[in-house]
Amino acid sequence: MTLLDVLILGTLEGLTEFLPISSTGHLILASHLLGLEQTLTHKTFEVVIQLGSILAVLFLFAQRLLTNRMLWVKIAVAFLPTALFGFLFYKTIKSLFGIETVSVMLILGGLIFLIIEYFRRNHDESKDKSVDDLSIKESFMIGLFQSLSMVPGTSRSGATMIGGLFAGLSRKSAAEFSFLLAIPTMFAATAYDLYKNRASMVVDDYTLLAVGFITAFVVAFFTVKAMMQFLTTHTFVVFGVYRILVGLVFWFFVV
Repeated sequence: MTLLDVLILGTLEGLTEFLPISSTGHLILASHLLGLEQTLTHKTFEVVIQLGSILAVLFLFAQRLLTNRMLWVKIAVAFLPTALFGFLFYKTIKSLFGIETVSVMLILGGLIFLIIEYFRRNHDESKDKSVDDLSIKESFMIGLFQSLSMVPGTSRSGATMIGGLFAGLSRKSAAEFSFLLAIPTMFAATAYDLYKNRASMVVDDYTLLAVGFITAFVVAFFTVKAMMQFLTTHTFVVFGVYRILVGLVFWFFVV
């Protein structure tokens, strides 16, 4: 990988990890366009930049996490389904990684967002719940939605935000809980990947790893802040349309 490749992938990870458009899907598609093979070195790089994105969220929500024990309980309960299914079906999930799967799931996810927003077009968000109002049962339900995102192209953020809307959260609160749930989910997924591939992980250039890590951290930090602000006055329609367009482009021109 060149420095330009690192900057592109680091920026893409930071931008897409917390938007409902599938970071994994975009990294697979971008790597394909850049002509980068899925080598062990490349896999190591993707793990490292993902850690950068996670730390950005941890930094942003640190104060709230330190002062709200019940919030940790809700996050832990919501994390359980993904932890269980991820452990049981790790090999099956990895076998699904590919441009065809990503394209289909991007389109399906986009259609779901558009359908949800159609039925919510006259909805009064002032009556919706905040994260503090979530019950344990509702937290678990959101976790079930998150487990669907193990299929590449689905989007972890997108699945959890949709689950949050079904649980009665406002768009902004659904995004907030999605960001918080990313902390244990992404840490666990990254740690499990490192463990499973510990004997074959390869690092060619620590400087490039550091650049990718920092790039993902900085971009994710500002992306999360911007997303929270965006959802105070906007819907998920733009993300639904974007997903469909990207999925169609890659289906017809890349697959």
